[in-house]
Amino acid sequence: MENRFLPICRKDMLERGWEHVDFVYVTGDAYVDHPSFGHAIITRILESHGFRVGLISQPDWKDKNSVNEYGEPRLGFLVSGGNMDSMVNHYSVSKKRRANDAFTPGGVMGKRPDYATTVYCNLIRQTYKKTPIIIGGIEASLRRMAHYDYWSNKLKRSILLDSGADLISYGMGERSIVEIAEALDSGLAIEDITYIDGTVCKVKSLDNVYDALILESWDELKENKLNYAKSFYKQYCNTDPFSGKRLVEPYSEHLYVVQNPPAKPLSQSEMDRVYSLPYMRTYHPSYEELGGVPAIEEVKYSLISNRGCFGGCSFCALTFHQGRIIQTRSHESLIAEAKKFIWDKDFKGYIHDVGGPTANFRAPACDKQLTKGACVNKQCLFPTPCKNLKVDHKDYLKLLRKLRELPNVKKVFIRSGIRFDYLIADKDDSFFRELCEHHVSGQLKVAPEHVADPVLQMMGKPENSVYQAFTKKYKQINEKLGKKQFLVPYLMSSHPGSTMKEAVALAEYLRDLGYMPEQVQDFYPTPSTISTCMYYTGVDPRTMKPVYVPKNPHEKAMQRALIQYRNPKNYDLVLEALKVADRMDLVGFDKHCLIRPRQDKIYGRPTSSKPDAKKEVSKKVVPKKKKAIRNVHKKKR
Repeated sequence: MENRFLPICRKDMLERGWEHVDFVYVTGDAYVDHPSFGHAIITRILESHGFRVGLISQPDWKDKNSVNEYGEPRLGFLVSGGNMDSMVNHYSVSKKRRANDAFTPGGVMGKRPDYATTVYCNLIRQTYKKTPIIIGGIEASLRRMAHYDYWSNKLKRSILLDSGADLISYGMGERSIVEIAEALDSGLAIEDITYIDGTVCKVKSLDNVYDALILESWDELKENKLNYAKSFYKQYCNTDPFSGKRLVEPYSEHLYVVQNPPAKPLSQSEMDRVYSLPYMRTYHPSYEELGGVPAIEEVKYSLISNRGCFGGCSFCALTFHQGRIIQTRSHESLIAEAKKFIWDKDFKGYIHDVGGPTANFRAPACDKQLTKGACVNKQCLFPTPCKNLKVDHKDYLKLLRKLRELPNVKKVFIRSGIRFDYLIADKDDSFFRELCEHHVSGQLKVAPEHVADPVLQMMGKPENSVYQAFTKKYKQINEKLGKKQFLVPYLMSSHPGSTMKEAVALAEYLRDLGYMPEQVQDFYPTPSTISTCMYYTGVDPRTMKPVYVPKNPHEKAMQRALIQYRNPKNYDLVLEALKVADRMDLVGFDKHCLIRPRQDKIYGRPTSSKPDAKKEVSKKVVPKKKKAIRNVHKKKR
């Protein structure tokens, strides 16, 4: 049978000879049938198990008929806000509306609502009062229990309650969605599906809920922020499929939200099967005249080699979504996928990425995780690598070598991020050498995030000395190879724990490095991260100790400006920041200074101690400095 896209309208359904669909999948994204998109994986998984699925992509949330395309599905609606949280997709950290949406045809903004998952579910409920609704994706996963919502600046209930949905399939949903579908197909009522791992349900009584850990109630969470910090950390410590307990969040005497333990990780053969399904590997042809879907461009010639991350960064929600246990695909599976696109007419010879959340994680951190799970109160890499951590890049290196040898492949890039502390811990430099020789094109992007140890401690990142050791080794290896390649560090401003003192320390580091980042990422409080919990509560949930949190927009602007202190537009903010930090020693003409005094007076004295300085300079022949190239193009007259 010819491979084709799944139905996107009633006409497509009828052309297949179907009178109905089993599931209607409503998504906030355009329909892209590629394994980098959650809706593609879930719909193809269901299809492979014999279920009929129709998609409704970006319905008009102002028109209830927009979700009636197929009529009532036999088993239920599946709803996802999209590959990104709809609020992150719509707004910058300063809460300004973004101009483009990469997951919409033509990159047009405004084709999905704020809080898309909730809005779509409410839209469905206007017509289908009793039809089962199962929600999933990143938006639902990270809002599955009570959570702090940055955009409304308040605590919100579980999305299960506000959306009116019946069930959440959280995390990577391949296992849970099949179990849900089979349970519904067997005739089981949706309210009785309370037992599946990787799901969240609501119940009226705890009579049938066993072995549960009772979290702080909704009333307790609203009453005291410290209660939220306690509740959040209990959730954080129960994200492992082997050791995680069933969690109960009470809302009243007759309403409880129950989170079942996470689904077990996929085996390598199961991962291979997921990525071998008959994806069309592009967007639906109906989007062609609209300009296509921009999000496909970066992933079209990329390979997802793993899932999960044992890095443990405080500002990252991966622990809540994919877990800490690494799941990998086989070399054969990845090479087979590469062979599908290396002869594509648009393929230029460059595989854009081979990785996942962290590219150089190709196996669980230790053997124990495969049977007992990740440690509850201990991280694999932070503050220092665990003695049981297996540091080995051999398998990843073999994979990259095989991919480099494929015909029509010029270069294999790694863009999903190298964990530098894991790399530097490897005593064998083979991978490091080949990384520099074959997989870096002029610059390597890494994420130290900061240089001040107090901030790094809050971030769950290694001490700055580790990054310094990495930079030194990177330089040495490139010198031996005869290459002039640079490191581009990702840096974050205004993270909890960062006072103006630490912000200035970061600016001084950049001064010594001779580097000014083009972009700066302000800390973004997204749902279900330790850092967001710090932001909301003012304490570190791991220790319950107070943490300094920069919240004032002006203070955040100063911290951000310090990272780009060389930009003339930031002068006033940098000067103010240095005054606040009591670091006016950094204003002057010495090489250690960040900015120069203005032409008027500062410190109550002239900018120059010599009255005839200008005359003396004018007598000398001073060669003009070459202007830096800034990619500024003047209009031709």
